[in-house]
Amino acid sequence: MIKRSKAIFLGQKAIVICSIIIVIFFGAALLAPWIAPHDPVHVNLLQKLKDPSPQHLLGTDHLGRDTLSRLLYGARISLGFATVIFITSLGIGIIIGALAGYIGGWIDSILMRLCEGIMAFPNLVLVLGVVGIFGPGLMQILLALVLVQWVYYARICRNMVVSLKQQHFITAARISGSSSWKIIYKHIIPNIQRPIIVVGTLEIGWAIMDISALSFLGLGIQPPNAEWGAMIHEGTSYIRSHPELMIYPGILILAVVMTFNILGEALSEKYGIKKR
Repeated sequence: MIKRSKAIFLGQKAIVICSIIIVIFFGAALLAPWIAPHDPVHVNLLQKLKDPSPQHLLGTDHLGRDTLSRLLYGARISLGFATVIFITSLGIGIIIGALAGYIGGWIDSILMRLCEGIMAFPNLVLVLGVVGIFGPGLMQILLALVLVQWVYYARICRNMVVSLKQQHFITAARISGSSSWKIIYKHIIPNIQRPIIVVGTLEIGWAIMDISALSFLGLGIQPPNAEWGAMIHEGTSYIRSHPELMIYPGILILAVVMTFNILGEALSEKYGIKKR
């Protein structure tokens, strides 16, 4: 009992700390135009590869651009697009999963076979296939990642709906004359929001890693815009003389992904939710 209480306390503490860190990251991203000391795309070759100074707190890159400013603006891309991917995938997954689980029959079979077909391939392979068809760019990455991530929400949602629709309150709503859409909207979706959002905290971390990985490969954000994965790619040519060009964005990616993963683990332990 004591161990259980201690675990709950530590879990609550982790949730609070991780939530604060995430708010700080998102706050810095949203306020980047006002708190960034310099224009992130301004090139000044006379100031290239400068060490940290009062004028450039984290130094400059190979084109004389302020590193701190590019990190702040890079957060807008990494965190912003990861959030869009999460919200879009979540919406699609809930709709398809709820329909498949509630209606059942051949609709359920077709939709779940589609999900299994997508999940049979590694995410990065499917994303690279989509990017190969439509070309590089952030919108293409957004489309590709949504196409591969909605299936996880759909399957989890479907399994919960299959269990929920057997409950007495759903039967009572059906007997009272409520339509299927009203039952799904008012009775089923509110009861599956918590576990879906818990899974979503873990998926946001994966989305950030995927965005950074594809930008590192040159398939995401295009120059001169700033993004953490692209900044690591640009710094590879200077790994011996100025490794900080890769270290700074790498630390931020690691910190954000770890924070979301720890938050997701803590929430899943708190609510007793199994992860995929």
